[in-house]
Amino acid sequence: MKKSFLRLTVAAAALACAPVFAQLDGAVQRAAAAQKQPLLDTLKELVSIETGSKDIEGINRATEVVAGKLRALGAQVEFIQPTDATTYRMADTPPQPGRMLSGTFKGTGSKRILLIAHIDTVYLKGMLEKQPFRVEGDKAWGLGIADDKQGVAMVVHLAALLKSLNFNEFGTLTVLVNSDEEISSPGARNFITQAGAEHDAVLSFEATRVGNDKLSLATSGIGAVEIQVEGKASHAGSAPERGVNALYELSHQVLQMRDLSEPQVGLKLNWTIASAGTNRNVIPAVAKAEADVRVLRVSDYDRIEAAVRERAKKQLVPEAKVTVKFERRRPPLEATDASRKLAAHAQAIYAEIGQKLVVDDQPEGGGTDAAFAALKTKAPVIERFGLPGFGAHSNDSEYILVDAIEPRLYLAARVIMDFARGKGQ
Repeated sequence: MKKSFLRLTVAAAALACAPVFAQLDGAVQRAAAAQKQPLLDTLKELVSIETGSKDIEGINRATEVVAGKLRALGAQVEFIQPTDATTYRMADTPPQPGRMLSGTFKGTGSKRILLIAHIDTVYLKGMLEKQPFRVEGDKAWGLGIADDKQGVAMVVHLAALLKSLNFNEFGTLTVLVNSDEEISSPGARNFITQAGAEHDAVLSFEATRVGNDKLSLATSGIGAVEIQVEGKASHAGSAPERGVNALYELSHQVLQMRDLSEPQVGLKLNWTIASAGTNRNVIPAVAKAEADVRVLRVSDYDRIEAAVRERAKKQLVPEAKVTVKFERRRPPLEATDASRKLAAHAQAIYAEIGQKLVVDDQPEGGGTDAAFAALKTKAPVIERFGLPGFGAHSNDSEYILVDAIEPRLYLAARVIMDFARGKGQ
């Protein structure tokens, strides 16, 4: 056991006399320490397989590795392949999204607990060669290591930790690994929502941030608007009147929708990309603009989409054809009383080892699969049970903190064990 974790034990002993904190569980602490190196070994194995969201070969290889580890621990493993009927089509959705992996452990209790993480990354195939997995001091580096291969390794080794303790007081403990999270989960979202509705608690393992050891109860929802205008081309110098200027109509549409944001409630719509025409001397026959949308409440999607479509009916150039596409890329994760209660219990658990855990119930940027899991349930859904990470989506600076493995495994394991026993509810 490393000195850093021993220091936590000393701090925990000092806190043990305070009645607000539960007693340190030495067996769980030792089991967490025993999983540290195996978890790093799993991380090396996963980081060494390239798994871009559209790299089906890599995703299949990586999910097979994870499936083997879960089967060895006694899980019932299933691959879930999205179909056309279950896939939500967006502009960047591939013809066939990657498969999901589900591994379920059956216990003797009644509580159904879901652990979610994703295996896909934003990186292009071939980048691994220049940036292989490596450990330097307290940092383990690698493409996708923080976002979110550490999460996959965490859920696998949480299952191993609990098995080493012969703990099976849950009804079911299910590990769900997604393969298209980085492209807004078009194939997985319906399955994640269904799984969330079927469980009594959902723990999501996106990384917490280096220097900000926390759990998140809320995130923003992410949407997109695309307006396409079809006009008619004509010579801009000799016969502009014979054309239908798509750029004029697009400009009108963008300007008349510039005031749809409501910052006081976190609803934002901002036009960010536009293009039109083909040549300087040709009346543009086509034009397109895109807007970024953010919401804090699921219900705000309906309102902003209705407003966009209603405004689009007011045209400057009646002869132009205006088409509106509205994408609900991710719903917001909204904080609930159930999530706050379980998160407060997690704070007390973390204090057992002398650690301070921040619980953030204010929406933050970035989407999360946890939001899909929360859509049709009143159960607690909590994000950022993963390791502290840095540099997600960067080309050369992504890492996780090695010394955080034991404390974070302890936290998640104790939350699972206590929830299975009816605590934190």
